[in-house]
Amino acid sequence: MAKVAGRHPVLELLKGSRKVHRLLVKYESSGEVIDEILTEADNKGIPVEKTTEREISDLAGLENHQGVLAFADDIADKNPVEVVKAASGRGNTPRLLLLDQIQDPQNFGALIRTARAAGFQGVVYTADRSCPITPAAVKASAGAIEHISMCQITNLNRTLQELKDEGLWIAGADPAGDSLYYETDLSGPLGIVIGSEGEGLRRLVKENCDFLVRLPVKDRPGSLNASAAAAVMIYEALRQSRENLD
Repeated sequence: MAKVAGRHPVLELLKGSRKVHRLLVKYESSGEVIDEILTEADNKGIPVEKTTEREISDLAGLENHQGVLAFADDIADKNPVEVVKAASGRGNTPRLLLLDQIQDPQNFGALIRTARAAGFQGVVYTADRSCPITPAAVKASAGAIEHISMCQITNLNRTLQELKDEGLWIAGADPAGDSLYYETDLSGPLGIVIGSEGEGLRRLVKENCDFLVRLPVKDRPGSLNASAAAAVMIYEALRQSRENLD
């Protein structure tokens, strides 16, 4: 069973499709978001227990839970090819964010949040040497993880080929990329690949990208944080496609 902590993540969980089994709220918790959480829980018949901050901290495994913890079904893994087909079937341009062994939960959550905010349909991440969907990652996503397809895979290189077969162009972010991100056509069906915090993209992953693009950096350390690099590329793709998210 999954744990979701934090006021906005729990509220988005209650508004999403996952089944919620139990909700813990700190005795003194109050405010507009808490009221919304309690209303949503009441409407869905979810049991609410008042308890101490210490108990919530112990159960959640993190301190910044904001006095709220929910127990819910695990997020169901989606097939990235099916996500692409569904987007195309709705008349949307398929766009996925693919993560090559991102291990930091804060980065993982921030990447999910940015992808969702920009209208990407899915986030693809590997089962091996990657951050799992933890309470910290869910909280860092600010609840965005409830509204985007999460696709855990075993072989990123095979997935890249399958997505190319579906018509996606695969752009990898790499400091040694041949072209700058704004000089590269990112306007069509697209998969953006972001490498791990320390190593970047692995060699075979680079070879399976259609093109490698770089972001200009003037001085050391020579690269952006993974979530910052992804945000730049994601919103450049939207700029080029002239899409309005309003």
